[in-house]
Amino acid sequence: MPNCYQSRVINAPINKVWVKINNFHDMSWTPNVVASCENVGEVNGNTVGAKRLLNGTIAETLISIDANTKTFSYSIDEGPSPISSNDVSNYVGIVTLFEITASNETFMVWKSSWESKSNDNDAVEFCSTIYAQVMNDLQDTLTK
Repeated sequence: MPNCYQSRVINAPINKVWVKINNFHDMSWTPNVVASCENVGEVNGNTVGAKRLLNGTIAETLISIDANTKTFSYSIDEGPSPISSNDVSNYVGIVTLFEITASNETFMVWKSSWESKSNDNDAVEFCSTIYAQVMNDLQDTLTK
């Protein structure tokens, strides 16, 4: 099963980072990656089942969220190649925050796995690049 993993130290306390990222319907903190985040349906952005459409092309669903462990997971239901339903199935992304107590910073992990129907390397490269940029945007947003 192909997978992707990116991590980064975010120079901000874990609760500040969690407050910024825990609303599935708000991606305003990553302007270099997400130009638009459309709420789909009536489910609140902090509730399992929330749906969003990113940049008019990537449909995602929140499948778990836990404020105690600072973790959420989501599925990609449809998107452009190489993450389209023609290329991958059962895509699950997981975002987890860990407190770095010595420096009052946050260690962020963004990983995903899926079943591949096409070229694994294309999807890995696509996701890896996006995760890295999203985390860079988050750092920039939090330090403004």
